Formats: sequence, C-alpha cells, structure tokens
Amino acid sequence: MHENDEHSEHRKVDRHIEHRKISLGKNPWFFVSMILGILLIACFSVNIYLLSKLTKNNLQPSDNKDIQQNNPLAKTIPANDQGNQKVNVNDDGDPSIGSKDATVTIVEFSDFQCPFCERFYSQTFLQIKSEYIDTGKVRFVYRDFPLSFHAQAEKTAEAAECANEQGKFWEYHDKIFQNQQSLSIENLKLWAKQIGLDTTKFDSCLDTGKYQSEVQKDQKDGISLGVSGTPAFFINGKALIGAQPFAAFKQLIDAELSK
Repeated sequence: MHENDEHSEHRKVDRHIEHRKISLGKNPWFFVSMILGILLIACFSVNIYLLSKLTKNNLQPSDNKDIQQNNPLAKTIPANDQGNQKVNVNDDGDPSIGSKDATVTIVEFSDFQCPFCERFYSQTFLQIKSEYIDTGKVRFVYRDFPLSFHAQAEKTAEAAECANEQGKFWEYHDKIFQNQQSLSIENLKLWAKQIGLDTTKFDSCLDTGKYQSEVQKDQKDGISLGVSGTPAFFINGKALIGAQPFAAFKQLIDAELSK
C-alpha cells in the first residue's frame, strides 16, 4: 500500500512538471524575458568594466573625436606622461592674463565650442584666476585648437582674435563660454557690440577671415606638441589633459611654485 502511494505521488510530480513544460512552451514571452534579462546583465557588466578602465587610467573628459586620423602628425600624450614629461611650449604672443613675471605659465589649447572646455571655464578657470592669476603667481595663455567636427569653432576662434585686436579678448572669451549654446555669426557680432567693441572694425575683421591663418597656426603647434583633444594644458611645459578638477591644477602649480 505504501509503495502504491509513493508511485502515485511520483506520477503527480511528473504530471506537474509536464504541465509546466507545456505552459512554458505556450508562453514565448517567458523566453523573451529571459533573453532580455541576460542582455541587460551583459550590458551592465561591460559598463562596469569600461568605467573601471577609465578610473584606472585616470582619464578626464576631453573632445578628441578622430583627431589623430584627421591629423597624422598628432602624437597623443600618454596618461602616465602627464605632469611628468616637460616640453618647450611657445605662447606665440597669444592672449594672456596675469603677470609677465609669474613663476608659472599655463598654456591652454582650447575650442570655444567644446563642452569640456566650457566645463573647465565654469568649474575650474575662475578658481585658478582667483587663487593664482590675480595674485601674480600664474600667467595664463589661451591658444586656439578648433576641432573639425565643431562647425562654429574656427570662426568663433577668429572672432576672439578680432576682439583681442581691440584689447578685449578676455571679456569676449567669457562672453562666448557663457553663451556657448548660441554660437552663430550673428551672435558673435552681437556680443562684440555688447562688450563695447568698434563693430565696424570687428565685423570687417571677422568677415574677411583676418586671423584664420593665426588660428590654424595655433592648431598646428598644438598637434606638434601631442595635443589630440581639448582642453589641453601645459603647466611650465608639463601636460595636463582634459577638464581636470581644480585640485589637479593646484597640485602641479604648487609643485612648480615650490621649486
């Protein structure tokens, strides 16, 4: 009797399992859900891996989309050379702010349309200016590095050079970054008027491409130094790449000041 009961229970279990198999077979959404779940787990794992690699290499955001392919002379600065290897960087008489006798010179290669350059301006530059430039410790030089995939970048750089011709580069520089989402020829001319430039001279300067070759020379100089994206900085010749936080600049600046 006991044996018959045991067989009866086994048959019930078997019938239950068979019923589940049939139900699953009739419900394709179960398998679709399984596949989607596996894909989500795989995507999450890949993102975690990439984030860990980014952190490990201490990379910071910068715009460098296909720059080496478009500029075969570029030799990208390795992450482990940043802040260590020193190169000779010519400021080329480009716009600068701060004392000419400052112990530290920072040369920035930048693109007015680059979102990471705007991030540096809004989050870091003003701190550097307050703590180091305004106190005579740092001289800061701006050089152009317009990227080809930013349609407004080169003409905006030319406009800033036209403003520099009238002695108001930094006012115009600030105006551009404060209104980066509104770049256009019309607004470049409007902003010149708003900061008090002679608009007849400015418009002529911009329309004739007076400083196009100057902007392009800056870019070529940057490429020869290994710049492949923006923003890129050289602190007394030592490279610091990307929209780094203020602490990264402070570390290198203080090291140079302590020598």
